[in-house]
Amino acid sequence: MSRPSDHFDSPAPQAPAPDDDGNIVQPKLGFVGWMRWFWRQLTSMRTALFLLLLLALAAVPGSLVPQRAADPNGVTQYFVDNPTLAPILDKFQAFDVYTSVWFSAIYLLLFISLVGCVIPRAKHHFDALRAKPPRTPARLSRLAGFQKRTVEPVANGEAVRAVAAIESARKILRKSGYRAVVFSAPGKNGLETASVSAERGYARETGNLIFHAALVGILITVGLGGGFGYSGQRVVVAGGQTFVNTLSAYDSFNPGRFFNQTALDPYTIKLDQFTATYETKADGAFGQPTDYNAEVTTQERGGATQQSDIKVNSPLSIGGTDVYLLGNGYAPTITVKDPTGKVVFTDSVPFLPQDANLTSIGVVKIPDGLAKQIGMIGFFYPTQATSTTGAFYSTYPDDDYPVLTLNVYDGDLGLNGGVPTSVYSLDTDKMTQLTGGTTGVDSIELKPGDSQALPNGMGSISFDAVQRYASLDIHHDPTQGWVLLFAASGLAGLLISLFIPRRRVWVKASENTDGSLSLEYAGLARGEDPRLVSAVADIAERHATLLGEAPGRGDPPAS
Repeated sequence: MSRPSDHFDSPAPQAPAPDDDGNIVQPKLGFVGWMRWFWRQLTSMRTALFLLLLLALAAVPGSLVPQRAADPNGVTQYFVDNPTLAPILDKFQAFDVYTSVWFSAIYLLLFISLVGCVIPRAKHHFDALRAKPPRTPARLSRLAGFQKRTVEPVANGEAVRAVAAIESARKILRKSGYRAVVFSAPGKNGLETASVSAERGYARETGNLIFHAALVGILITVGLGGGFGYSGQRVVVAGGQTFVNTLSAYDSFNPGRFFNQTALDPYTIKLDQFTATYETKADGAFGQPTDYNAEVTTQERGGATQQSDIKVNSPLSIGGTDVYLLGNGYAPTITVKDPTGKVVFTDSVPFLPQDANLTSIGVVKIPDGLAKQIGMIGFFYPTQATSTTGAFYSTYPDDDYPVLTLNVYDGDLGLNGGVPTSVYSLDTDKMTQLTGGTTGVDSIELKPGDSQALPNGMGSISFDAVQRYASLDIHHDPTQGWVLLFAASGLAGLLISLFIPRRRVWVKASENTDGSLSLEYAGLARGEDPRLVSAVADIAERHATLLGEAPGRGDPPAS
């Protein structure tokens, strides 16, 4: 079988020389050889797809356990609920999945793999765009959609020339979006043979490259956004409490690697009112939340105050940040007085919800003003009811019948050691319980407006009102627009690569001795192309109509 005219023979490979015993000795790769092998493996598309799947699997733990960046209170509660498992997970950075060493390693390897895939393919595609379509095969009858038609001489007996027929075919193909090249050769007895080779669908590979380049762009922008961005959380009590966008005002703050305090644009958010709507009619869904709405008053530097609403899926955009409504709960307003009636503590204390009916737990710490430091662990029931065992519980998440109970402890609160402590937990190791539990003294039980004496004559405590609070999550990501751009580009590239077929079409014209012209049409798909046969038939029909094909002289298309 003869080789194509454009084939270049490669030199014959040389077999490894045998050793003295006649065994084949394979050459050693060496350091450079192993590095080249590793690079080829890393930059293969198979490896890129595997790393992409591995990245998706690595992100799963981030949805199974709370993350410090998004829900620090949830992490604290997870340690309380799982004292044995939580430290083990923390060693594997399960609570910081997206900044962990192993997740970052997969992320960087995927980035390198995609870059190594895209650059060579882009160069190859650029060279292919500059290359001419291949020459017309000798036997078109072997290709898909093959048709053979005959064009008779015109009325005055003048034959249709092959070159002219092929030139008209080239124009039809160009109008259909093909790149076309004409080939002609003299035949026997002065008869000419000409053909046109056409190719289209290079946008398919272009779309593929756009898609992969967009993935690289997303990886870069997400990395930069994580480095220059920040996120923080703040609990704001309704009724006028104000959040100021300064570093010290956050309850928790997670800066990026390149964060600078100057990136905090000054603004204020005051929570005027928080409204929760619950289902009261549907069977099986009684008490389920249907809407949360935080009515806030905002003000930026040098600007006027504005009224806005923050909902679960409707964040507030202000000062280059997005403010999300992360959670909510109750903050009972508690006042503590000393034996003389002097107020030593008054505040709306946020309580953490424990169930769907918002049974909540909170901690009150009084370090100064009384004879001893005291701490109180409180239980708040929005709609209190009593079980058959005498235990309290909440039957509905709205505050229809609120009740607050408190267990009082005195002793060392641990605030003077310089070690930070959580406002949502109370270390009772160095404290003595005065009410509740096994003390034989009933827990303090209060309804809004009630007051009661503290044990041992230390003073009194009152439950003044019930406030709602909202937990706000503040995010700053300077690359959001770029991520959106690359995501849209990737989607567009993917659609192009899916719906634009890559195909080649040939038209060949041969002059006959009787003055007629034989036309052959065929195509070749570069991939899956179910419409190739119909496309070849359409080109043949349009071309034959243009040339004035004799009726009944066309052969049916070959499948």
